[in-house]
Amino acid sequence: MSLVKLPPSGNETSKLMKRFLKPLLVALALSVLAGPLHAACYAEYRARMDNPLRLHYGVIEVPQNACSVGAASSFVAGRLAAQGWTLVQVSSVFDESGLASRRADAGQYFLRF
Repeated sequence: MSLVKLPPSGNETSKLMKRFLKPLLVALALSVLAGPLHAACYAEYRARMDNPLRLHYGVIEVPQNACSVGAASSFVAGRLAAQGWTLVQVSSVFDESGLASRRADAGQYFLRF
């Protein structure tokens, strides 16, 4: 007499799927949430506008791939030019830990562009 193993019933299949899908879905959710957790990058800059001459100091968020003074300069220049400003200089780039200390100095130009 040989024993024949029957396929699992619908209820058992459902339990098996939940058992394997739940950890998979949790891992997927965590990986989606981890994307935005990459350290943000910011640049502090000086800009000017002519006729009449106006100057300002500001802080702007830059993409992760532009997180160096050189790379941030072209990014910031483009953003400012769209509003009629000319970039004078990108002073430095930093992560979010440097935001609070620059907020007061940047005033209305804190994360404006």
